[in-house]
Amino acid sequence: MNPLAPPGVYAPQEDTDLLTGALSEEPLTPGARVLDVGTGSGVLALEAARRGTHVTAVDVSWRAVCAARANARLAGLPLRIRQGNLFAPVRGQRFDLILSNPPYVPTPDGGARPSGAARAWDAGGDGRLVLDRICREAPALLRPGGVLLMVHSALSGPDRTLGHLHSAGLMAAVTRRRRIAFGPVLRERAGWLRERGLLASTDDKEELVIVRAEVPV
Repeated sequence: MNPLAPPGVYAPQEDTDLLTGALSEEPLTPGARVLDVGTGSGVLALEAARRGTHVTAVDVSWRAVCAARANARLAGLPLRIRQGNLFAPVRGQRFDLILSNPPYVPTPDGGARPSGAARAWDAGGDGRLVLDRICREAPALLRPGGVLLMVHSALSGPDRTLGHLHSAGLMAAVTRRRRIAFGPVLRERAGWLRERGLLASTDDKEELVIVRAEVPV
């Protein structure tokens, strides 16, 4: 099924595909509790639900919430979908797996809060506006043995992500990488990224990474 992704809702792209592949390798048991934070059209949440898990999907965008609900109905799969800012709707709950494809693109006007469709990719001057919050807040929502799977760009500092997660007591590593051609947003920002030293003058591709972090049992 091609998911519905109306204007203003992040349509599945190569980062979604990379995270879907990582999800397919996780040994989820039926009934496992899964959280997809920043669900967008709900594609990742639906992939998890197909494996018999109990999935909660969260997005700050009402358009995304409506799209995810429509896609769940079309797929005939149960999803618990909530509107809210990151983990706010699930405070006090615990999960076996947290999935996230958050905003991670460094943004020239890093001091301005993104709005509209740009909330799906704009992430402050260093690309970590949301990543750092996930690193801080996700560990408390994971059960012993629980796993965080997150995708982001190498431009946004995977080493910093790993450092934060290690400091929180998780075992963390980059488990997948993929180089992809620049999309429209990076093409438009390539000059600025080169000025900041985030891109070499010859770079015409972006590297995506999957970070996997696990709570020790």
